[in-house]
Amino acid sequence: MNYPYVTEFRQSLVEWFEKEKRDLPWRHTKDPYKIWVSEVMLQQTRVDTVIPYYNRFMESFPTLELLAEAPQEYLLKHWEGLGYYSRARNLQAGVREVLESYGGIVPDNRHEISKLKGIGPYTAGAILSIAYNKPEHAVDGNVMRVLSRVLNIHEDIALPKTKKIFEAAVEELIDPENASSFNQGLMELGALICSPTSPKCLLCPVREYCTAFNEGEPENLPIKSKKVKMKHISYDVFVCEDEDGRILMEQRPEEGLLANMWQFPMVEQEDDSLIKFAQHHELNVQAHQPILTFKHIFSHLTWHVNAYYMKSKTAEKGEWLTREQIELLPMPVPMLKIWQAIK
Repeated sequence: MNYPYVTEFRQSLVEWFEKEKRDLPWRHTKDPYKIWVSEVMLQQTRVDTVIPYYNRFMESFPTLELLAEAPQEYLLKHWEGLGYYSRARNLQAGVREVLESYGGIVPDNRHEISKLKGIGPYTAGAILSIAYNKPEHAVDGNVMRVLSRVLNIHEDIALPKTKKIFEAAVEELIDPENASSFNQGLMELGALICSPTSPKCLLCPVREYCTAFNEGEPENLPIKSKKVKMKHISYDVFVCEDEDGRILMEQRPEEGLLANMWQFPMVEQEDDSLIKFAQHHELNVQAHQPILTFKHIFSHLTWHVNAYYMKSKTAEKGEWLTREQIELLPMPVPMLKIWQAIK
């Protein structure tokens, strides 16, 4: 890497971060378990969304042991609304591995920590640098955006192989004495200053050492090719209440999207989907009415949902639960939206 400002960049970034950093709950600890939890929650999720979830999670699971012992349904209830629920399951599996294989101590080296379930190169580097102050790369989208501009890197950041270029760059740039503040500074800079559009260059602590700023075209970087086309599926969701006030629920499969979460029965939309639903569950539907229509966007998929409320005579088939029981179940966001509408 032919970059003449390594020392100046490093020093300016660390000084700025230590002076200007946001007051976030996970910045009050060096406990690698707590930092691990925060990093997993922050994947694909905004900081302001994560804060209340993190605080609530730490109240219930302040130690590795308590998380390892938790029933999965109780864990998923704490994750409810955050999405990407495999993160929670992988986190628990990883914590159990730490207890079984490492005596309850989160490993402090990349080789061992990378063996844990759900810990990829970024999360490994984040835990090692933030908790243990190890000079390890932690490259996410924010970091690639910052460094593509600072170092004038024109490779396509949508390609997996490009991340290796940025990881190597961080290894050369990182402050060996202040790895924690350096890596967090890069992340913070990308989150607050070096935004995808209209970057706030005049507020940037490293603008003097930024190639894109000096060339007057920071918004031209990074280079990122278009994502694959989003898939769209339309569903009918049926909230069916029996004569005793119980509601028909079902649990999603153990594998795949939203694994093990609970939902109101859901079928792909067809002209006769209500009839098929009633026949499948052996229901005597007395009346039904629409509740709401909405769409829910996942990273790779959009659900178009039509939700209906109906009354039925009590049936033998299926899981019929009281409203109190349903309140305790982990449900994905689309189902929570419907639940709020009928409560």
